[in-house]
Amino acid sequence: MLIFLASWLQSLGPEFGWLRVFQYITFRAVMAAMTALLIGLVAGPFVIRRLAELKIGQPIRGYAMQTHLSKSGTPTMGGVLILICITVSTLLWFDWTNRFVWIVLAVTLGFGAIGWVDDWRKVVHKDPEGMRSREKYFWQSLIGLLAALYLVFSISEVSNWRVLELFFKWVASGFDVNLPPKAGLLLPFVKEVSYPLGVFGFVILTYLVIVGSSNAVNLTDGLDGLAIMPVVMVGSALGVFAYVTGNAVYSKYLLIPHIPGSGELLVFCAAISGAGLAFLWFNTHPAQVFMGDVGALALGASLGTIAVIVRQEIVLAIMGGIFVVEAISVMAQVVYFKYTKRRYGEGRRILKMAPLHHHFEKTGWKETQVVVRFWIITMLLCLVGLSSLKLR
Repeated sequence: MLIFLASWLQSLGPEFGWLRVFQYITFRAVMAAMTALLIGLVAGPFVIRRLAELKIGQPIRGYAMQTHLSKSGTPTMGGVLILICITVSTLLWFDWTNRFVWIVLAVTLGFGAIGWVDDWRKVVHKDPEGMRSREKYFWQSLIGLLAALYLVFSISEVSNWRVLELFFKWVASGFDVNLPPKAGLLLPFVKEVSYPLGVFGFVILTYLVIVGSSNAVNLTDGLDGLAIMPVVMVGSALGVFAYVTGNAVYSKYLLIPHIPGSGELLVFCAAISGAGLAFLWFNTHPAQVFMGDVGALALGASLGTIAVIVRQEIVLAIMGGIFVVEAISVMAQVVYFKYTKRRYGEGRRILKMAPLHHHFEKTGWKETQVVVRFWIITMLLCLVGLSSLKLR
């Protein structure tokens, strides 16, 4: 919004020429991060008080870690604060004509709505399980597939009109249209190699990335500050990829596909970073508020959507390795338990407790040790992911 206001003021006279700085994505990204951070720090105490007054406290499952029982009643649904900061900051500082930011914002708020319902059932209806898995995955799949259908044509074209034309061309051709190489699956650390996916392959991959990253972040959100800092680091790194992908000069030099308009996602990524740091102020151990599904599902989906747009799905898996391992630990635990119960009549476990962060707690690590060490690992993985920009 502010970019249009600045352009209008510039047209009134030369004395407003200094407002040209609003045209620079990097300037608006810095301001978006600062805006989200300040909104979060100022509004945080009020939001926490309101959540406490509404008795929106975190229910603790009976099989949870004993050391976590003292956290029962801590206000949850703090992800609302994150989403407010991101939305307000993004709307203030991004170019409203950019279609990529709108789709990422829509996916983020859509998954946030799913998380809101899930959290609401937990705290109001006193059901620790919240929304049932089948219902949750249905709505996640619906939003993920709609986003995938839009992105498969949006990445290939430069405007929404061209997107619509390509969609009708795809339908008229009997669902057989060759996508440009930039819509293929890119391999990091390899020069100019991409595997063609086709429309259906792209849609399936995008769906898996968006829904998978959403649930992976949600599974990671089990300790004070554990999920939010990796989200900030991965989001910031994706912002770098968005900036160079949207710049014709940098993308050509670094041998990555140029996707016009994707650079504006740097503003959204900056807003994620600012909002995440503001939330961490209140979420650091001992937490005054928990993120809840409303924040975890939304942030994970936003990271997945951005990674798809900048064609860095594999790099997302590298930088978000903590999220990936946490999700795999849960799946492996469940599969192995069911297999051994069916074969031996007694369920056995690979880990002492899943997700993985609880396993380390069971082995004697303190909560803060697990959190900080996972942060350090994420930082290293983000550096590895960023190195793929040049190492090819």
